[in-house]
Amino acid sequence: MKLEKIREMSDAELNNELLKMKKELFNLRFQHVTGQLENPMKMRAVKKDIARVKTVIREKAMSKARA
Repeated sequence: MKLEKIREMSDAELNNELLKMKKELFNLRFQHVTGQLENPMKMRAVKKDIARVKTVIREKAMSKARA
């Protein structure tokens, strides 16, 4: 997911997206353990997307605290 798209989301949308990504990561981990995961790099991409979303959430919280 692109950073510009993440920054345009509202707080509620960011939280929903974060939950969705965490569920996806759980499913990918489960597939990896059972040997059904076709593309292991997908796990890495999802982890990075989760980090991006968390970073934007933190940035928005800090900007609200300053205001």
